[in-house]
Amino acid sequence: MGSKNKLKKFIENESFSNVIQPKREKLLSEKFNLKGNWNKLYFKNNNPIVIELGCGKGEYTVNLAKLNPNKNYVGIDVKGARFWRGAKTSLEQKLDNVIFIRTQIELIDFIFDDQEVSEIWLTFPDPQIKYQRRKHRLTNPTFLKLYKKIINNEGLIHLKTDSEFLHGYTLGILEGLDIKPLFSNHDIYKNNNAPSDVINIKTHYEKLFLETKKSISYLCFKL
Repeated sequence: MGSKNKLKKFIENESFSNVIQPKREKLLSEKFNLKGNWNKLYFKNNNPIVIELGCGKGEYTVNLAKLNPNKNYVGIDVKGARFWRGAKTSLEQKLDNVIFIRTQIELIDFIFDDQEVSEIWLTFPDPQIKYQRRKHRLTNPTFLKLYKKIINNEGLIHLKTDSEFLHGYTLGILEGLDIKPLFSNHDIYKNNNAPSDVINIKTHYEKLFLETKKSISYLCFKL
């Protein structure tokens, strides 16, 4: 992506009504106005809040929102030029149950109150295979502790990945925490028994993975 194209998207994001880009310093120094008030102040309903972490272009967030109009969706990524596409599509299609936030995932407890979230989606996150990168794996114990803080007691966490390593790593972490997965499948399209939201939505890169016969796995659990 050229620098001019990136700049254009950054500028356009500023004008989008469904994009919020809080400054890190401000989040850390004062209470974010929507924290604890998402349904009251933004969505204007009492529907469950679902977040996608590391949402990329926002393909999954947007498609989930279209499939489930009775839920509110928040796509989160640190790179605004990525989710520009999802934000623009949401506006074009008049989806009022979608919003995107540009922030670091480790700050989500400054964005959402305790137990304010009903579901968390992790779709094709970087597996961070190198040992020294383990602190960046989105299913490591530190992140799971963070998710547990903002998700309600019955809240679901979904991991969809092309990485056998990340799937296995996460299973190991859950076993260490004495958590039994609600669903675990190493090849969802071969076995074809995963939930519809997992089977019916395919991102651009997921389609490329499937063309190379790469298996896609899915894991669902509660904390």
